[in-house]
Amino acid sequence: MSKVGKEVVIFVGLFLFLTLGMHMKQWISHPIEHIEHLSGSQFGPFHPLFFTFGVYVVLFIIRKIIGFIIGLFIRKG
Repeated sequence: MSKVGKEVVIFVGLFLFLTLGMHMKQWISHPIEHIEHLSGSQFGPFHPLFFTFGVYVVLFIIRKIIGFIIGLFIRKG
């Protein structure tokens, strides 16, 4: 899998995890009504994507820092 494909899978997985984790009761009890209320949200209709992107950026930075630190101690070749 390419690097971009891997990052897309991570983003989509994070999106699903955050969406279901934060609004589980709404998704189970009345999912269509919950989707319809997205447009009237105080954060706008795309707020789940913005929040997911923010969490993704933080996790991406943490992954890169950890990868860099591990790279310092593991010799390649």
